[in-house]
Amino acid sequence: MSINYYILLSAVLFIIGAVGVMARRNSIIIFMCIELMLNAVNLMLVSFSTLHNDAKGQVFVFFIMAVAAAEVAVGLAILSMIYRNIKNIDTDLLSNLKN
Repeated sequence: MSINYYILLSAVLFIIGAVGVMARRNSIIIFMCIELMLNAVNLMLVSFSTLHNDAKGQVFVFFIMAVAAAEVAVGLAILSMIYRNIKNIDTDLLSNLKN
């Protein structure tokens, strides 16, 4: 299979994730869209790593997965505390936390 298909799939996944981050207001869905964008990057790294017979891309994928897991753990903890206090996780209401 040509690498062009992987590049196209990765671009489509990244665009879907970016649109989801910009268009949605629910914080959980925003987290899911960020994960989709990270997985699109992972797909691109693995496909280029396989193309060039170099394992560096796959090592980067492991680091990205570790950072993504930490990001989700911290983000969900923050969101659970926000939901516990204001009973909503809408990003428009979260902008009130600036004051």
